[in-house]
Amino acid sequence: MNLSIRCLLHVAVVCLFAVASASAAENEARVVGYVSVGGEKQIAVYEMDRKTGALRARGRVDTGGAPGSLAIGPQRKFLYAAIRSTGSVATFRIDPKTGGLKKIGTTKVVTNPVYITVDQTGRFLLTAYYGAARVAVYPIGDDGIVRGKATFIGSTGRNPHSIVIGKRFVYVPNTGADQILQFRLDARSGKLMPLKPAVVKTEPGTGPRHFFIHPKKPFAYCCNEKGSSVTGFSFDPQTGRLKAFQTLTTLPQGFTANNSNADIEITPDGKFLYASNRGHDSLAMYRIDQKTGRLTPLGQVPTEKTPREFNIDPTGRFVYSAGQGSGKMASYRIQPSGTLKAMKIYTVGRGPAWVLFIELPGGNHSQNP
Repeated sequence: MNLSIRCLLHVAVVCLFAVASASAAENEARVVGYVSVGGEKQIAVYEMDRKTGALRARGRVDTGGAPGSLAIGPQRKFLYAAIRSTGSVATFRIDPKTGGLKKIGTTKVVTNPVYITVDQTGRFLLTAYYGAARVAVYPIGDDGIVRGKATFIGSTGRNPHSIVIGKRFVYVPNTGADQILQFRLDARSGKLMPLKPAVVKTEPGTGPRHFFIHPKKPFAYCCNEKGSSVTGFSFDPQTGRLKAFQTLTTLPQGFTANNSNADIEITPDGKFLYASNRGHDSLAMYRIDQKTGRLTPLGQVPTEKTPREFNIDPTGRFVYSAGQGSGKMASYRIQPSGTLKAMKIYTVGRGPAWVLFIELPGGNHSQNP
């Protein structure tokens, strides 16, 4: 083979490698994070390095009031923010390339929304109201904007603190009433239909707050604000009914100072669960038995002061925990054992109240259901 042919072959191989690398890069969609910075009436936007978990600030958007809970539509085209100081929900269009946000609408809702979520069709926004003891459902238009006339408004027990929907069923933990309400969402009318029984009582004084449905198995878990504990439930996929099977503390032995739980998250593969301690200022870590759903404690890792909310990125590799009392966000790498290894700390601003990471539309990176 003469020199010119060898050179041509070398160039061809290099070109093929470059094309393959570019294609692989395109198929690895970007991961972006959103942080509600309540004290500054903004949402901060970050881009995450998929390999290292490092964050790069990508700007901020004004919200017109103090933002709290964030929710994302199933197509990841729109982001919704509960604007607690004005009793409204703001709709933002997500730039599919950068993750940047543009406000396209603001909708008045019942009152101060403590928690919002979107159903799997993207047609309804579900909302909970802590002080008013209400839940409500609002339709979402084809333009992504929440409509102002609710399809359902209903009373709850005292102090509902979240509203969580799976494929068919909706759960509303009440911190003040020590109970979890059970509903089915009617996909046509947008109404919540109580299950039988409509209420699952929890242990007195526990204060169930946030709820997470296992991504693969018929289990669900609730962190108990007043009880500093996590309760595991089995649920019937046909009826949606919950049945508690385990409750474990989130605190280390011997800790007696004041503490309250805030948030609970499960990795996309369903293997590990984490809960935030406000007071002990830590994240409690657990392994989930894939057959029984029972939890095995893995200890606690220190985090920023008053960790109201935290989130796991869609790749299941990293955890980001915002300290409402410090204005900073700690990052962690999830180890094979499920424990968390501390990485960098980021300054995000006064009173961060919510953390949400998503993978932008596009690319062929698989996600767990």
